[in-house]
Amino acid sequence: MKVTLLGAGAWGTAMAVQAARHLPEGHVCLWSRSAEQIEEIKKVGVNTAYLPDIALPPALHLKSDFASAVNNLTSDDLLVVATPMSGLSETVANLLQLAQQPLNIIWLCKGLEPITALLPHQVVEREDAQHNRGLKHTYGVLSGPSFAREVGKGMPCALTVASKSNTLCKVVQAAFHHGNMRIYASDDLIGVELGGAVKNVLAIAAGIGDGLHLGLNARAAVLTRGLAEMMRLVKAAGGKAETCMGLTGVGDLILTATGDLSRNRRVGLELASGKPLPVILDGLGHVAEGVLCASAVGDLAARLQVEMPIIAMIGEVLSGKIDLQEALKKLMGRDPKAEV
Repeated sequence: MKVTLLGAGAWGTAMAVQAARHLPEGHVCLWSRSAEQIEEIKKVGVNTAYLPDIALPPALHLKSDFASAVNNLTSDDLLVVATPMSGLSETVANLLQLAQQPLNIIWLCKGLEPITALLPHQVVEREDAQHNRGLKHTYGVLSGPSFAREVGKGMPCALTVASKSNTLCKVVQAAFHHGNMRIYASDDLIGVELGGAVKNVLAIAAGIGDGLHLGLNARAAVLTRGLAEMMRLVKAAGGKAETCMGLTGVGDLILTATGDLSRNRRVGLELASGKPLPVILDGLGHVAEGVLCASAVGDLAARLQVEMPIIAMIGEVLSGKIDLQEALKKLMGRDPKAEV
């Protein structure tokens, strides 16, 4: 089988390295919209912009021509959309218009579409309805607790692929389940995708708490009650609440809320230090999806009539409606209630 990854950011690059460790030479392709980036990677053997300390396998194909990256695949191969959430719609629309046969398609992004509050698979379904040329593609998401740098180095990692197609799940496992990476299968697209979106916002909350030196008790409370909010939303959206107890829920939440490599946690820490949000985002160099989707998660919760006080407070903080101390006061001043 062949694997093509669309998007040469940190995560797309790391997963390309993971696939290339196992598949035959020339069977893994990494595409970037930037011809300059591809030429630089070819020259130095490293993605200096996004994954500077990971040497890329010489057998990895590097391309900047979108059509050739997509059209070399068959229905037995795998196409991985490795763009941020903001690039999912355009990328899927472009590949659907180019596809010459049914494709196995997965995406790696975590978040919701900001204006519509649509989940990634709903964005893909919308584009499929508009741009499909009569082909029956299979779709899914690959998610879970994972820092790109550690995956690039070959350190142990476990992820979940979610799809309504068992065949697609097996294709993804064949591509990535080897060495120090395990891939579990699920049919709960909603639960897996919402877990990946909500945990990013909760990581900002945890970072704020740590930055304000509120203590370990406070961090435990944020993560536990945040997980309860996640489970309520997943259930209301039609997913399985128990999915939140797996890798793409509590697993990814623990990693993103406590790991020093977490961009969303860093946003929270720097907000607590008094830095303005635009300054923080300019200094990241990468996308912090929790900032981009916080309001969308809140909009989805309001539409489904789900109470999510932590998410709501983070949304108000990020939009500048309230400051950190006021948000803390509101959360701690809520009326007592039963835990379950």
